[in-house]
Amino acid sequence: MKLALIGFGQAGGKVVDEFLAFDSRIDGGFVESAIAVNSATADLQGLEHVPQQDRVLIGQARVKGHGVGADNELGAHVTEEDIDEIQGAIDRVPVHEIDAFLIVAGMGGGTGSGGAPVLAKHLKRIYTEPVYGLGVLPGTDEGGIYTLNAARSFQTFVREVDNLLVFDNDVWRSTGESVEGGYDRINREIVERFGLLFAAGEVGHGDHVAESVVDSSEIINTLSGGGISTVGYASETVDSSSGLLSSFTGDDSFDEGEATNRMTSLVRKATLGRLTLPCDVSSAERGLVVATGPPEHLNRKGVERGRQWLEDETGSMEIRGGDYPTTDREEVGAIVLLSGVTDVPRIQQLQEVAIEAQDRTETVRANAQDEFATLMDTGGELDALF
Repeated sequence: MKLALIGFGQAGGKVVDEFLAFDSRIDGGFVESAIAVNSATADLQGLEHVPQQDRVLIGQARVKGHGVGADNELGAHVTEEDIDEIQGAIDRVPVHEIDAFLIVAGMGGGTGSGGAPVLAKHLKRIYTEPVYGLGVLPGTDEGGIYTLNAARSFQTFVREVDNLLVFDNDVWRSTGESVEGGYDRINREIVERFGLLFAAGEVGHGDHVAESVVDSSEIINTLSGGGISTVGYASETVDSSSGLLSSFTGDDSFDEGEATNRMTSLVRKATLGRLTLPCDVSSAERGLVVATGPPEHLNRKGVERGRQWLEDETGSMEIRGGDYPTTDREEVGAIVLLSGVTDVPRIQQLQEVAIEAQDRTETVRANAQDEFATLMDTGGELDALF
């Protein structure tokens, strides 16, 4: 699946930078172009793989390259003001060659959470290609302002994109990790899961043709209908010393039953293990199962059984399946995409935070108005005395 990636804000830019490295490493071919947008000069300079001409600094008139200080309202304003600067970079994208736009943003910061929905709305007005979002939720221990930003931005972002893929940092943070090391590892987890999913949509990878092809239309159809999506991934190291075409030639070294059972087990682990956004699996409207790994360890029966199991778990008839042969990885894996999920505890928590913050803001504003009125009345009484 050919994508135009746009990293918005610090977290978004770093993830897109990692996507470029991953795509090159696996020869995936899913990144057609990559752009990084930020209001902080230092964040753009810290990127390693995004070309210099595709790094866009916005908000110079207001914040002079120093960022918006976690103010997502300001992030939205500077994006609206400098949308032509961003469009100038997008104009260099060969849009006729891409399948979709993917806007990547951290939902807790100011530039990404404020600007990403603005850009999504702009792109959907101009282009016919799908516009997807990849939103990274902040950990609950990162501070109240970041959780509040995510709560305010989430509903806007999901409304403006054709589908919002979500990664929740809370699920992936490890106790005792340094901040920098933790974020680097999380970015790799994000990129591996979503990168393998999008790379699977590139038919004809290498010299091996999948038994059951997953093309870009399969991913697009799974993401159609909007809403929120989550991805699971599970893998297992295998011995790839046998002939590459054993599963196709009937070589005795290939154990079809073992391959089938392994894939069914991996699909279960991917679905019931750590999803990028934990949810009640039965609430998913659509799904996609992709088997990855050396072609000699993949077979149609394993994919079909995994797909049937996911269909039973979700109760949905819209569960697709296929495989993505990879010759450079000694792992067999299963990617599970669940789209249109509705029973998501973390999102419910964010909605509660947004409602509570709104009520608190209205209370503070009312109290301030009362105090000001009282102050003015007192001032009038003092004037009368003198």
